[in-house]
Amino acid sequence: MQWRVKPALPVAKLIGAAALPALVAGFAPDDLARWLIAAVVAAGIVVWAARDVLLPVRLTADDAGITVLTGFARRRHLPWSQIEAVRVERLRRSEVLEIDTGDTVYVLSEPQLSAVPQEVAGTLAELRPVS
Repeated sequence: MQWRVKPALPVAKLIGAAALPALVAGFAPDDLARWLIAAVVAAGIVVWAARDVLLPVRLTADDAGITVLTGFARRRHLPWSQIEAVRVERLRRSEVLEIDTGDTVYVLSEPQLSAVPQEVAGTLAELRPVS
């Protein structure tokens, strides 16, 4: 099984990156510092969107364990024996999936999974071998 970023997410990021220079042009067309800041932030957002396009899969699971995308582009495989808990935490208006290894907690949101975290947690529980 695998869960990936919703396709609309990188599109929204790219729209936001394009909007920054438009905002500067509308509110401070002669301010070089604001243009520079907008360009740096827009470039960062474009790189962030590129990550979603190039590495859309955030979580995979099979009989051996799970693999999560960590940092910018690194994948980490976690055998089931290293996973202490898989739970869903309710935030103000959304839920997140938490995968707890004792040392690290990996947090994935619905847009990152293209699925409801509660459903993903159920699927992971089914895949996890009974020990």
